[in-house]
Amino acid sequence: MTILGWESKYREILKEFGYSRKKDSQSCKLLDSLLPNKIKTAKIKELIENKPVFVVGAGPSLQSCIPILKKYSKITKIVADGATRALVKNNLKANIVVTDLDGDITVLKRVGRTNTIMVVHAHGDNAKKLYLVKNFKNCIGTTQTKPLGNIHNFGGFTDGDR
Repeated sequence: MTILGWESKYREILKEFGYSRKKDSQSCKLLDSLLPNKIKTAKIKELIENKPVFVVGAGPSLQSCIPILKKYSKITKIVADGATRALVKNNLKANIVVTDLDGDITVLKRVGRTNTIMVVHAHGDNAKKLYLVKNFKNCIGTTQTKPLGNIHNFGGFTDGDR
């Protein structure tokens, strides 16, 4: 799906769930103000382009996949925030964590102080939590609405989508 394709899907989601485009936009602006000089998406490209990648979610098979993730520990891991705790608990490094800050805040802060790239998503319901990005060493901001400044729209609505 292109970003143009995303816009029509986003409108459908707003209508279906009664979400506010205005609140999404306000959160996007806030996140942009909190990330004035943060990292560029080129860092992500370096980690994933033409390379094998694990995409790790918090599904029912996560625990059974830990031995595989340990065996291939050098492979880049893109992790949805709900799975981050399991990786930390098992001494595995997430290279990229995608979050809207609704996961374990203590774990997210801990991981965010490392070289892990935190991809933080702003939406209408998490504006107060966005201030947590000040704890993150490497952070890229995303939105589900119109991107601006340092904030990107890669499409997708949930952590797992992005």
